[in-house]
Amino acid sequence: MSFKVIPVLDSMLDIYNKPRSPERFKEYLAILKGSSKSDLKIPIAGFNPMAKDHVIDKIQELKKINAEEIIKSILMEVNKNLTLKNNTSFSVFINVADDVKGGWTNYYTTDFDSKFKLNAFVERNFCVPYFWTSEMYSKEIIIKRTKEYVYRTIYWAQNNRRLKTLEDFVHQERFVCVKTHSKLSINNSKSESYNFIKSYYEKNKDSDDYNLIFNFMYGDAVCETLSYPTFGISEHFILFDILIYSIKGFV
Repeated sequence: MSFKVIPVLDSMLDIYNKPRSPERFKEYLAILKGSSKSDLKIPIAGFNPMAKDHVIDKIQELKKINAEEIIKSILMEVNKNLTLKNNTSFSVFINVADDVKGGWTNYYTTDFDSKFKLNAFVERNFCVPYFWTSEMYSKEIIIKRTKEYVYRTIYWAQNNRRLKTLEDFVHQERFVCVKTHSKLSINNSKSESYNFIKSYYEKNKDSDDYNLIFNFMYGDAVCETLSYPTFGISEHFILFDILIYSIKGFV
């Protein structure tokens, strides 16, 4: 197994430098689908085809710090350390999602899909790290984000399955956390917060309820903004803050 970056930023700049029009949308679809009417040729669905000029500025920022060259370098390092030996080669494509002025891009639902709905990408040997127009880019963010999405792809390839239960989702992110050596914010396993989240997880880990799983990832406050059901998970308890406990063994 190996990973290689496929540059897309210049192609997207070419599209965005054209007037917002049906012609620009058709050009976007031509890249997305290629000669196919329905298949996914180049995974650029995270880009808003009718994005405004601020997205051009963000792509230019990525180019200024040589984001795709950074990804190329980090993938060489990842490839050297991979222990999963097969001939599969995954193509890595940057996507820039507009969570600032993008009319149809909600940060949380898009973030969820980009991390957990990977079947269509993995089947086509794609890996698609998402970056956001609301972010300040840096070499460190490029490296961290790329590694996270690479190891999500590896997890899917190793397990050869869709995620179903809360436990499946947590195990994927635990795998990513271990492989990327992520530093997380909660470290008191005797706290009331820890006892609550441990009990909640144990009670609901076999649930395949999308609303419950989404709530566990992002918390009640986010779900309220989306008119999603809430389950008593405050923002303090979101998944990425309690994963350190899973490393210690509670999952």
